[in-house]
Amino acid sequence: MTTKTRIQGLEALEVMFKQANDEGRSAFLPYFPIGYPNYEESLLAIESMAEIGVDGFEIGVPFSDPLADGATNQHAMQIALENGTTVQHCLDAVKTLREKGVNQPMMLMSYANPLIAYGIEKFVLSAKEAGADGLIVPDLPPEEASMFSEVCARESLALIFFLAPTSNEKRIKLVAAKATGFIYVLALVGITGARDVMSADLQDFISKIRAETDTPLVLGFGISKPEHVRKLHGLVNGFIVGSALVRAASDDIAEVKSLANELRSAI
Repeated sequence: MTTKTRIQGLEALEVMFKQANDEGRSAFLPYFPIGYPNYEESLLAIESMAEIGVDGFEIGVPFSDPLADGATNQHAMQIALENGTTVQHCLDAVKTLREKGVNQPMMLMSYANPLIAYGIEKFVLSAKEAGADGLIVPDLPPEEASMFSEVCARESLALIFFLAPTSNEKRIKLVAAKATGFIYVLALVGITGARDVMSADLQDFISKIRAETDTPLVLGFGISKPEHVRKLHGLVNGFIVGSALVRAASDDIAEVKSLANELRSAI
């Protein structure tokens, strides 16, 4: 008897986006940090969202100076660090989630410093072995990413770069040329955090990027409500919700599943 091997890395993301597109919707990739409110409950939160059929995950690696994150995620990361959560715990979490049957693509989101301290090649190989499909590194510009991009390309893992509404044409072309897996598009200028209203200029910004690349676009920063998700229909290939889910976890892990289900239903 043979066991079917789970597709991984760039291929897994390609299949995820194709399935969502075939169903006429955007892919939903919730963000959640390992170690918040504690290690066991962070895994339960991710498992519960997997059960309701989200498309993939952005798995947060706690860091002491998360400059791109707002107050909610900063607080969660601080709690996770106080709980003793390390890079190795995050790799172990991915492995455990795979063993528990979570098959959706998982992207590890970490700032560059912890990965450099761990060892870039060692981390990428360990992430692949654990079952991760790629890396999201908010403070890694494509101009300085060669050490990461070379090993990720060799191992067929995605390395995600960002574009913001302030990105000029030159920057858009550069990221379009370097992108693998998808491009993380910021819905606003600033840090992460739930917002009440989406930017009115978002459609024009997306159109500028579309003119340069066919790489899937995933929108993040500020998406928190079902009405936000409905407005994204036909605009992007996927979206990420983080702060709203993390805030829900401060009340009860069951609230994470409930909110994720509302957002999933909106697409």
